[in-house]
Amino acid sequence: MLASSVQRSKPPPYPSKARSALIRRTVVVVLVLVALTMVTIAFRSPTSGALHGLQGAGSTALRPFQIAATRVAQPFRDAYDYLSSLSGLKSENARLKRQYEKVREQAIANRALAVQAEQYKRLLHFEQQRTYPSAYRTVNTGVISYPSGPFAHSLTIAAGSSSGVRRNAPVVSGYGLVGIVSDVAPDTAVVRLLTDPSTYVAAFDLQTRVHGMLHTGTGGTLVLDQVQKQLNVKKRDVLVTAGTSNAQFPDLYPYGIPIGRVSNVGAEDTAEYLQVQVQPFANISSLDAVGVLVPKKSGR
Repeated sequence: MLASSVQRSKPPPYPSKARSALIRRTVVVVLVLVALTMVTIAFRSPTSGALHGLQGAGSTALRPFQIAATRVAQPFRDAYDYLSSLSGLKSENARLKRQYEKVREQAIANRALAVQAEQYKRLLHFEQQRTYPSAYRTVNTGVISYPSGPFAHSLTIAAGSSSGVRRNAPVVSGYGLVGIVSDVAPDTAVVRLLTDPSTYVAAFDLQTRVHGMLHTGTGGTLVLDQVQKQLNVKKRDVLVTAGTSNAQFPDLYPYGIPIGRVSNVGAEDTAEYLQVQVQPFANISSLDAVGVLVPKKSGR
């Protein structure tokens, strides 16, 4: 009996692919028809009908789940809104920074132009003074490069031989003497400043009528040299260029150009001359415009 075989029932056959597809299509069609039927009934039935009551009961039953879903999603929605606003603020901040930089650059440029215009105005006023040398005309021009270090004592101007600028021409600001032209190109020129150790200017004290030689002394300060100790030079005396009284040997600097004011006077027992320090009128470290004195007669 144990060896005898037991006949088992055959498993039901699996539906074919065609049958399964037919069933799925049937279910979809039935669901669509049911949905259309319910929508039609909802539109045509009164607001107090059974279907609307069923919808209201369903909404009431699902309301707790809707509230819970809203509360769960709210932190994520807030985080999204915060990140979106933060991104917008960063973009706005970057735009405002770019706008500020443009306004700042324009303000700096306008200020520089205003300073340069004021210096040109001072130059025109300088030409109208009675002490202005009548045998000269002024070539007013801008400064295009400044001293590049503590041992550099020259600058470059935006006018050259094509404008009448010539070598050894005196250079002034609206306040006084700046230096002398040391090199000339067609459209530019190099000016050697008063602070250069190789610059020497014959100077004249308007108050005491004392003559001396102005140059750079120890420590880079301007000094009036070769002034006898018995001469009465005082603090705050005004110095101008002395010029020359000999027409055959004209001085590089015509008479009467303001140079500076005596800032200190000292004397040593063993020294032959007074120690006279001078503060120049021209602010040599911040020049934006200068005037080059050019002789009216080309033969000068």
